[in-house]
Amino acid sequence: MGAAALWIAYRFTSPAKGIQSISTEEMKTQLGKKDKQYIDVRTPGEFKGNHIKGFKNIPLNELPKRMNELSKEKEVLVICQSGMRSSKVSKLLKKNGFTTITNIRGGMSSYRA
Repeated sequence: MGAAALWIAYRFTSPAKGIQSISTEEMKTQLGKKDKQYIDVRTPGEFKGNHIKGFKNIPLNELPKRMNELSKEKEVLVICQSGMRSSKVSKLLKKNGFTTITNIRGGMSSYRA
């Protein structure tokens, strides 16, 4: 892979400033904590097929009009299928004033119950 391709891959997978990134294994230690909010940004069909207890389904395309369902005072943990949509959502939340955001790397594809 050329230097430009590596840089592009890094830009798309690296977290934005102020956005933490954790693995699904690390996420397991965070589950159920009352000071956090957990959102799954996959489609309703994907969510219905398999999801983690405690996560609220707010699909990526609905997030702009449903952001008011989230508290800016609590940490937001975001998951999707692979980590791409959740990374995009994390950046969107940051731009809208959320300060503590955690993207779950690898998403549901890497989650083992």
